[in-house]
Amino acid sequence: MWIADKWKDYEVIDTSAGEKLERWGNYLLVRPDPQVIWNTPKTHRGWKNCNAHYHRSKKGGGEWEFFDLPKQWSISYQSSALHRDLIFHLKPFSFKHTGLFPEQATNWDWFSEKIRATISAGRTVKVLNLFAYTGGATLAAAAAGASVTHVDASKGMVGWARENAAASGLSDAPIRWLVDDCVKFVEREIRRGNHYDGIIMDPPSYGRGPKGEIWKIEDSIHPFIQLCAKLLSDDPLFFLVNSYTTGLAPAVLSYMISTELRRFGGRVDSQEIGLPVTQTGLVLPCGASGRWER
Repeated sequence: MWIADKWKDYEVIDTSAGEKLERWGNYLLVRPDPQVIWNTPKTHRGWKNCNAHYHRSKKGGGEWEFFDLPKQWSISYQSSALHRDLIFHLKPFSFKHTGLFPEQATNWDWFSEKIRATISAGRTVKVLNLFAYTGGATLAAAAAGASVTHVDASKGMVGWARENAAASGLSDAPIRWLVDDCVKFVEREIRRGNHYDGIIMDPPSYGRGPKGEIWKIEDSIHPFIQLCAKLLSDDPLFFLVNSYTTGLAPAVLSYMISTELRRFGGRVDSQEIGLPVTQTGLVLPCGASGRWER
């Protein structure tokens, strides 16, 4: 398992009965987590003294209950793999989210080290970030020195990502911000003959395109990996696929990536990713990632 254990401004304090108690900077949140199927004693005071609690509804969805939480606040991420601290604006919004998936920091460190080493050797690096959300991977790649194309279908998310970039001192970094359907964008890039040295994708489990096209990850991910493989340069650096869908085991990610990137040689590895839990010393699983590297 790859563990995101470098955070100072974030931690999972405890987990129990379908929920996790987290510290986001100076604030404590209780949010649901489907992986937490165990029921252990909630001894930490934060369970009863949190700043906000997201309650799931048995009918689907849910709502926030606020006690003492600002509408927006910020946390930072520091890592030796990056040239600078990354600053993320957070706010509670739809379906329990805050605008950041902290477990992805383990992937940021991985590809950032590759980007820095390649640039130090005198080569430029172009990275494509698909389903790019609020820009965690975009900021990490740009901070490591890459030119990044950031693509997400949500105008609001792209705007949020740009705010994070500005807060991180990356306003002038070579980042191309695009509001677009990721599949349609990749198809156009193939026709244009454009190529990238690194590709990152963080697709949703389920979604709809601008014309009502249905994206279901189990049906759509392999054809999309096939498409994206056509965008890799002749000497690519890395390829990263993230999945929060429990049905896609790490071995499945490895098989798909190996099949489509075989011509480049290199190495494929896929594992669960996770976050350490302070109270127990255990690790909370948070999905899986598949990595190909040169």
